[in-house]
Amino acid sequence: MPLHDHFRPPVNDRHSWNEFHGGWPMMLVLQLGAILPPGYQAAPTVHLGSPFEVDIGTYDDDSRAAEFVGSGDGGTATLAAVRSTLTVEADLTAQAAYEVRIYDTERGRTLVAAIEIVSPSNKDRQANRKLFVGKVASLLEQGVSVTLVDLVSIRAANLYAELLQLLVGTDPHLPEPPPAMYAVTVRARKPPKGRAVLDASFYPLVVGQPLPTLPIWLTPELGVMLPLETSYAQTCRALGIAVAPPQSR
Repeated sequence: MPLHDHFRPPVNDRHSWNEFHGGWPMMLVLQLGAILPPGYQAAPTVHLGSPFEVDIGTYDDDSRAAEFVGSGDGGTATLAAVRSTLTVEADLTAQAAYEVRIYDTERGRTLVAAIEIVSPSNKDRQANRKLFVGKVASLLEQGVSVTLVDLVSIRAANLYAELLQLLVGTDPHLPEPPPAMYAVTVRARKPPKGRAVLDASFYPLVVGQPLPTLPIWLTPELGVMLPLETSYAQTCRALGIAVAPPQSR
C-alpha cells in the first residue's frame, strides 16, 4: 500500500492521525515476532502527552503550611522556612510517544533496539525537538539501535538532521532543506581500533510511494530487515484507511 498523508485530506477527513500512530506499534510488534531470532522480544509503548501546567497564583493564595519531616536537626520545617531560590511559571507538556522496543531476553531483558514513530509534538517547537533528539542520543550512547519513522507532513523539521548536528555535524547525502518525511535507522558502534562511529540508513518518504525496508540492529553483528510496508498496510486496513493517495509528481 503506497504511503498516505495522514495529516491532510482526504485521509484526515475521516481518520485522526493519532488513530494510525496508536495502532501501528502493535502491528510492528506482530511483524517483528515473526522475524526476530530466539531470545529477542518486541513490545509496544504508546504514551499520549498531557499538559501539566504550574500556576504560580494558586500557590500565592495557598496558606497551608508544608512540613518536611526529618530535617537536618531531626525536627520539621514549615514552608516559610524553606524558601525556593526560583519560582516561575512552567509549561511541562509531555510529548506523545509511539514506539516499539526490542529486548534481549537472554541478557536480563536488555534494550537493544527502539523504533520511534515521530508525532507532531516531537517536532513542533525547538524545546520539544531538543528533548526528543537528546533521548535518541542517549539511547545511541547505550548501544541501542534507533529507528525513526516520521510521517508528520505538517511540520518541516527533520529530527535526524538535528540529531546529526548534535553528534557529528551533517549528512552530505541529505538534500537542503532535508525532507520532512523520512525513515532512518541509526546505530553507534566501536570498531576494534579507532573511535566510535555512527552508521545510518536513511530513506526519504514520499506520499504515493511504497515504504522502505530498514535494518534493525540487535547486536553489532546481528540484525533483521524490517519491511515497513507490511505493518503499515496492515494498520491502514485495520482502520479502514483505503483511500488511494495522490501520486507524487
